Amino acid sequence: MHVCVLASGSRGNAIYISDGTTSLLLDAGMSGAEIQRRMASRGLVPEHLDGILVSHEHRDHVSGVGVLARRFKLPVYVSRATLRAAPQLGRLHKAVHFRCGTPFRINTLDIHPFSISHDAADPAGFSIENNGCKVAVATDLGFATSMVKEHLKNAALLILEANHDPHMLINGPYPWPLKQRIQGRTGHLSNPDSKALLAAVLHAGLQHVLLAHLSETNNSPQKAFDTVVRVLAAYRIPLTVCRQDACSEIIYAR
Repeated sequence: MHVCVLASGSRGNAIYISDGTTSLLLDAGMSGAEIQRRMASRGLVPEHLDGILVSHEHRDHVSGVGVLARRFKLPVYVSRATLRAAPQLGRLHKAVHFRCGTPFRINTLDIHPFSISHDAADPAGFSIENNGCKVAVATDLGFATSMVKEHLKNAALLILEANHDPHMLINGPYPWPLKQRIQGRTGHLSNPDSKALLAAVLHAGLQHVLLAHLSETNNSPQKAFDTVVRVLAAYRIPLTVCRQDACSEIIYAR
């Protein structure tokens, strides 16, 4: 399995996930042209995609879904409630509905969608497996339930939210209602929250951790890294902080 985080943050999110046979985009929250440009920068070909998974309807996760689906005739895997809440997707080539809690298969990949706590219609995290190798993604959640932790266990690659530094958020420029939303139970995980979640699911088989959906106003890559990396010290597991303005390297797990 391998992943490339094409973009991560409040201005757009997209993750490429593949086992070498089946390739997916998890969200497409930038223009179609920008996603294609970033894929090309890593030698990835949109014509080889087998579909787009949609986590929820917020613009920074879906703004490029419709155009890419139509341009490359891709099926879009989306829950019914999310699709109803996302008229901006327009007419899709093909919509395939899933339910959180019900696994399904896309070619060679087993997809396990699970419910997360976020202020959207039916938000989902995902664990994706092939031949015992698991990639798990949990971003855009206010807190991690026991069910979320179960889905993240035994992953080879983990993509976790580290949205904000609590002190930067409270002392920052956002209006108070927005600060309350971000730090609430349907908002976003802080750096300490991400550290605690990682500690709860850490295991010796974990090969790489990527921190995602960092706020450009209320966090910094260094603060996120410094907070979370302490949990990984004993295992020497690599930690990557994903960026809004550039895609990650292609990261492999076996």
